[in-house]
Amino acid sequence: MRMRERSSCSARVALAGAVVRRRAAIRFATVTTVVNKSYRRRRALYAFRQHRLLLLWDARVMHRALWRAVRRSAHRHCHGADAAAAASRGPVPASTPRRRPLSTAVSAGDLMFGQPVHETHPHLLRPGHLTPGISAQEYADRRTALARQLPHHDAVAIVAAADTVFRSGSVFYEFHQDPDFLYLTGFNEPDALAVIGKDASGDDHIFHLYVREKDSSAEQWDGARSGTQAAKDIFNADDAGDVSRIKHYLPDIISSASHIFTDITQPDTKASILQRFLHGSRSKKSTEFADLIGSRKTSRLRPLMNDLRAFKSAAELELMRAAGRGSGRAHTDLMRHVWTREKQLDAFFRYRCVAHGCDTQAFEPVAAGGKNALGIHYIRNDDVLQRGDLVLVDGGAKYGGYIADISRTWPTNAHFSAPQRDLYQAVLNVQRSLVSLCRADANINLDKLHSMAEGQLAEQLKQIGFDMSGHAIETLFPHHLGHYIGMDVHDTVGYSRKVTLQQGHCITIEPGIYVPDDERWPKHFRNIGIRIEDSVAIGDENPYVLTPEAVKEMDDIEALRP
Repeated sequence: MRMRERSSCSARVALAGAVVRRRAAIRFATVTTVVNKSYRRRRALYAFRQHRLLLLWDARVMHRALWRAVRRSAHRHCHGADAAAAASRGPVPASTPRRRPLSTAVSAGDLMFGQPVHETHPHLLRPGHLTPGISAQEYADRRTALARQLPHHDAVAIVAAADTVFRSGSVFYEFHQDPDFLYLTGFNEPDALAVIGKDASGDDHIFHLYVREKDSSAEQWDGARSGTQAAKDIFNADDAGDVSRIKHYLPDIISSASHIFTDITQPDTKASILQRFLHGSRSKKSTEFADLIGSRKTSRLRPLMNDLRAFKSAAELELMRAAGRGSGRAHTDLMRHVWTREKQLDAFFRYRCVAHGCDTQAFEPVAAGGKNALGIHYIRNDDVLQRGDLVLVDGGAKYGGYIADISRTWPTNAHFSAPQRDLYQAVLNVQRSLVSLCRADANINLDKLHSMAEGQLAEQLKQIGFDMSGHAIETLFPHHLGHYIGMDVHDTVGYSRKVTLQQGHCITIEPGIYVPDDERWPKHFRNIGIRIEDSVAIGDENPYVLTPEAVKEMDDIEALRP
């Protein structure tokens, strides 16, 4: 009799477990099919998906949650406990070691995705974050902000991920995601497409994400992919699909759209003259896409994205500060040592950036000794450093998708000569003056700062013997004072330099003087190039320098190598 009772009880336990799992599956399917959500319901959906994901990934949590439900259900069936009484007892405390191991459990270590997530890389990401420092909620808020900028209820924005770029054959460069795509999705894999529109209320957004599906054969060669299920569970897409079938999905999605905002159909302005002659100004992908969207009205997405990306959130500023901290320390580390070749300096800088916690280089660094510093973007870095020359290093690292940009100039033999000191001090005086104006209450813009830089540099150079008549300043200072920074070194391309700088803007301040070997200029200054650059966030009443760890006062530089 007891044997039959135990058998019956076990069957009821198994049945209760199946019911719990089925109800959870039905609940998830019901929630994920809802498209028109209010803001509160969307937040609830994100929380539910995160909870479901944790149950799948952490076997211990899954065992505990399921076994609690099974025990409560079995207790009611086997012992006739009153439902209200069972509810009043509440869940079993987490510390109670009553777990039943399940053969279907999946360890977090066995899960593979195309990018780090908290459950696989807790040393890189906090819970609820899709990329270092940026939460899933912030990404959702960005999409909502974009949807609200769309002028019509039936307008949509379409943005594509970057492609894998090959240097030769099957050898590829390090992948760099399209910044607009990453800003909106947090998804850091190639071959993906996002479609964002307004929801029924007009106050929230609908998010479609099409990605590469899981493929064990391809992943064996090229690494893990996240797949379409993760596009929903992790990246919170309302709808997801295999990007290889985008021709079948997209017509239905945009069938009711009267206005499409995208940059996919724009000509490739970065292609060389020869490449445009040989292959045209558009890629095959964008031509097929243009055919697919037909005669619908299209506009550039870039202006809308620039308006969003130009203003940095508190989380973004923290990432830029981290990039600035690591990059600045790497610059100071360089100044402590004696170098004989530019290539050594280049390699050491890259190493120190990573050693100080950064991910990778934001751009190819400039390590220019002597007259090589006259080339503003000199990156060959293959010359010998001559004793007594100055070396100009323009380099910065990236952390969590955000960059730092720093330039420093210092003597190879630890001490500035008299002419070097005079010219360096002239540039430093101007740089400090203009950094102090990087605040909202200065009511200033980048173009105005540049004009001030030209005037101040001309005055400083006159004082040390330069003839500044005519267009002298344009010869000696040929580039703009600064540019916007953020996810890219030259961020938000096309965003006007005439926009009044406000809190949240981030820019560089980088005056420089480059003296050609020309009889017009004082002989002892010829072939000297000096640039001093910091990354700066615009504060309300004060500038926020993101790169103070890179020393720039001459006495401090010389003190590093007594």
